[in-house]
Amino acid sequence: MNIKRETHDYIKIREESDLSLEVVILLILGVFMFLFGLLLFKISTGELPYTPDSTYGLFLVIVSFQVITMGKTPFGDLRRSWVLVLIGIITAIVGMVACFIPGQLTEMVRILVGVLLFAGGISLLLQLLFFEGKARTWIKIPGVLQHLTVACGVVYVITIVLGLITLIPGITSNFQTALFLLIYGISIFYLAWCIQKVARSYPPENLKSISKEKGGLFKSLQSVSLSLSPAVVIMIGVLLFLLGCLLFPINQGTLPFSSDGELGLLTVILALQMTTLGETPLGQFKRSVIIIIVGIVFATLGIFSCIVPGILTGVLQILIGALNILGGVILLTMRFVPIIRGRKKHDPETGPPSSTVKKFMVTQTLLNLVAIAFGLSMIMPGMIPNTLVPVILIINGLLLFALAYIINK
Repeated sequence: MNIKRETHDYIKIREESDLSLEVVILLILGVFMFLFGLLLFKISTGELPYTPDSTYGLFLVIVSFQVITMGKTPFGDLRRSWVLVLIGIITAIVGMVACFIPGQLTEMVRILVGVLLFAGGISLLLQLLFFEGKARTWIKIPGVLQHLTVACGVVYVITIVLGLITLIPGITSNFQTALFLLIYGISIFYLAWCIQKVARSYPPENLKSISKEKGGLFKSLQSVSLSLSPAVVIMIGVLLFLLGCLLFPINQGTLPFSSDGELGLLTVILALQMTTLGETPLGQFKRSVIIIIVGIVFATLGIFSCIVPGILTGVLQILIGALNILGGVILLTMRFVPIIRGRKKHDPETGPPSSTVKKFMVTQTLLNLVAIAFGLSMIMPGMIPNTLVPVILIINGLLLFALAYIINK
């Protein structure tokens, strides 16, 4: 009996997970807030260093990821238009610059994060209480919708409080702020659980009868025809292209640079890619519970590196470098070994691959080669000249833009 149960559990965790995109992003955001709260106890006593720039910057990137992939903003759900995607990309760029270059945007990102939390929390709370009677409708339905009402209310109220704390430093002690962050992280986990339970309990057609479809100003804007996969690829492309451009003045010594912010952000973006798509540097996998857990572990490492510099630098550098090298080698081998051995033949009924498929394969091959070069520059600094590293990153970013275009096409 025990063997059968263990086998069943093992098979279950390897199956495709039904966790929605919104839920996995909320889980990573919850990890961010909860871990920040834990670390703040040590930071406040001076036992750990702290980098506010990359902390605020990482938060902006996670929020931008939600905006670009789902149209979910700190002020509520909006139609996912090109205007909204562009705003998300600009916000992500601001967050990335704050992660890469410390001391340049500190006040700007602090105020931006404070406004998003404070004003966004108020907007969401007002929508919950008054927009189409959301709270009044949900609270009357026994079960998970009542939990969802409570979870939303708690999250929105604490969001407003943290927005005030961010905008007006010193109104609370570090100990009190840490407690708010811990409660915030737990409440986000609770909200993620509620959203997942609602998705399982209520089919989409039932939800429409419970809550009317949203409308408004942005409904008149054209929806973006951008699926999840190219949206994530665009985010990674923006990150690498921007990093490559910034490395030129950084290598000249005209700008400071935070390797911890860079490595932490790269690791969190990798984690988002794993948890939302099942895509890893080693290839595509089922978006199983195992992959999601691994992604959350990666996110935790990246978040830690962004908040507390100098502790995981070497570990993340070797990890990201090794994954890029192994992934590039494995994917190139899987693509070309069958061709070399003559096993990969065209189906006479379908004929040779189309030009789009050929472009897709060429782009992937170039990306694999660039990934290997980038991995080598991580593991063995100096092997590739510093002047070439930014060029490699820019090429990588441009290739990812091309890949996103091909995938969407």
